Amino acid sequence: MEIICQSCQGKLKLQDDKIPAGKSVTVKCPNCKNKLSISRPEEEEEEKEQSSFDDLFDVEDDNSEGYDTEEQPFDFIEEEGRSALICESEPIIRSKIKPTLDILEYHITEAANNREALKKMRYHNYDLIIVNEKFGSKDIDANPVFIYLERMEMAIRRDIFVVLVTSRYRTMDSLRAFQKSVNMIVNIRNIDDFDKILQRAMADFGLFYKVYKESAIS
Repeated sequence: MEIICQSCQGKLKLQDDKIPAGKSVTVKCPNCKNKLSISRPEEEEEEKEQSSFDDLFDVEDDNSEGYDTEEQPFDFIEEEGRSALICESEPIIRSKIKPTLDILEYHITEAANNREALKKMRYHNYDLIIVNEKFGSKDIDANPVFIYLERMEMAIRRDIFVVLVTSRYRTMDSLRAFQKSVNMIVNIRNIDDFDKILQRAMADFGLFYKVYKESAIS
């Protein structure tokens, strides 16, 4: 939905399904910091698939009375803004990743653990997600973040660029990336060149989907 701030008249966008049914959302306008209150009518039935998924990973609503996006700073961003979620426990690796995202003007959100990452992903579709293979799990195939991504609707997942940070696979291994359902692999030995690797891979990604979308329309 498109929302107009009554204070500064700025136009903002928030996806309908990111507001819990029957609850109110309190957000701050990123332009003037004016508080806006948004509500969504309660639905008769919750989606069974989402409910079972929440039970499986023990994901609960942040607040039974209402969801306050001040605790989730980039759930509510300007229409043209790009957002990135970092799922990385090692401070040294994060310090190599964040400057690149700052230069590329991403709104950065960091998750402390898998449970927090799942909560954030429920309320916002990120443009870029960076996940270490050992983030909250020793086995990538059992990692809740990757399971969540695999269960996404393809129309949504297609627009998300997912980076796997690993110590096992070589950087830019396209075959392994395909097997793991990610867009790019970066070995931690090459993390110092993260900026060059990411920009090259995302350029290829953009070109590929430009051709794909043009073919789909024609």
